[in-house]
Amino acid sequence: MPPTPVYIAGAALTKFGKLDLPLVDLLAQAAGDALKEAGLKKVDSVYVGVMNSEEFTGEGNLAVALADRLDISGAASSRVETASSTGAGALETAFFAVASGYRKHVLVVAGEKMTGLSTGRTTSILAEVIAGRERAYGASMPSLAALIAGAYAEAHGLDHKTLERVLCQVAVKNHARGALNPFAQFQKELPEEKYYSSPMVADPLRVFDCAPITDGAAAVVLSSQEGRVRLAGVGHATDSAEVARRSSLTSFNSTRQAAMQAYAMASVNPSEVDFAEVHDAFTMFEVIGAEDLGFFAPGQGWRGVLEGETKVGGRIPINPSGGLKARGHPVGASGLAQVVEAFWLLVGKLSPERRLPKEPRVALTQSIGGLGNNNLVTILVPATRPLYPITPWQSSFTPVITPPRPAQPDPLPGEITGRLLSATLLYRPPEGFPAPLGLALAETRKGWATLAHFAGQTLPKPGAGVRLRLSQGLYGLDEVQGLGRSLQPLRRWMRRLKGAF
Repeated sequence: MPPTPVYIAGAALTKFGKLDLPLVDLLAQAAGDALKEAGLKKVDSVYVGVMNSEEFTGEGNLAVALADRLDISGAASSRVETASSTGAGALETAFFAVASGYRKHVLVVAGEKMTGLSTGRTTSILAEVIAGRERAYGASMPSLAALIAGAYAEAHGLDHKTLERVLCQVAVKNHARGALNPFAQFQKELPEEKYYSSPMVADPLRVFDCAPITDGAAAVVLSSQEGRVRLAGVGHATDSAEVARRSSLTSFNSTRQAAMQAYAMASVNPSEVDFAEVHDAFTMFEVIGAEDLGFFAPGQGWRGVLEGETKVGGRIPINPSGGLKARGHPVGASGLAQVVEAFWLLVGKLSPERRLPKEPRVALTQSIGGLGNNNLVTILVPATRPLYPITPWQSSFTPVITPPRPAQPDPLPGEITGRLLSATLLYRPPEGFPAPLGLALAETRKGWATLAHFAGQTLPKPGAGVRLRLSQGLYGLDEVQGLGRSLQPLRRWMRRLKGAF
């Protein structure tokens, strides 16, 4: 028995930014608007996507709270959580409920309220999805993203100036689109000089390379009966929570695997996608995502940015909404907000200045959970597109999936040698860690990798030979070839770090 077609019957967003409304009110506002557009007052099921309301706002059991608020008691109501891809995860769960034939009308609502806490506290909460072994070093989302950016530059021959130029152009492009988006948190264009004068968060990532802390909600009504857009493909895959376990730092296995699933389900190839909403919580992730989704060959996404291929009017417009970078990133909502924006663009609901030069027929969204380890891809097409291709479909998308590195041994050796993969200085570390915090990722001679601390404010060069020394369960870089760093300053720095606890 073939799966039931799944259509979008209604979609809505709240404004994104620092908002006065409580979280449940934001969820109810988006849900009510989506239900109104769908012409429904009741649904069979409700799926609520919220990442961490318990710590952000002190609230739980939100699925029931929302059902009460909407006066739809009796409907099945569940909460879904997949870290920062939660909105897309809730949509996937709802999709299969309708595709199975057991549900006709389903409401998906996702949101987060994050602005009530300090930046440091919010950073620490977001870091809780990082593997505990790496969190012990003071690793945060920005610092791990910075390590990945540095590794990408090293792998593909980008000097620091070129890497900065690429990241700047992603931010400038997305802010230009956010300036046109009435729902966006940032509705102003970003001059290049303002980007370059912004402070470093984790070298090479500046403030304008990082999505903001945001409140907001999104909602979609899925139906087996009618709608102007059909969800044609859904893919979902995971990867190691530990970044050190991944043999590639320049791509995300979970995006590639999710994309393969979504393309196959939809019978679509990357060349057919007219635009994409790609998870750009960090500007580097848009570049990597564009490669992982098959829009560019590995190592060529940065060229596409500089050549304007990802702009509106380019070969493959990416984030015409402004993306997470400009629209904002309420972590539970972002994955669903991408789908709402794609739906609006497909049905021509947006104002003329927000549309594409050519009417789009195939849209793709990609959402990242955690640090690239719980990722989802969704493909949307007009409802009029045939369910099955007229001629046999063949995939042109055959990405390489890299195997994991060996796990760290237990017990850890007290001293070991290897080579440096990437390094960063984290200027805004989580609470309890000194700033700036030197973090490095090193591959040992045994093949496994680990985070490590380094002293000083000069970044060690990737590829250099290193000696790792274990102290109180954490590795430090005792020696980096070419820097001639003595052991005594590092030992003093390690004692200072431990004293912060």
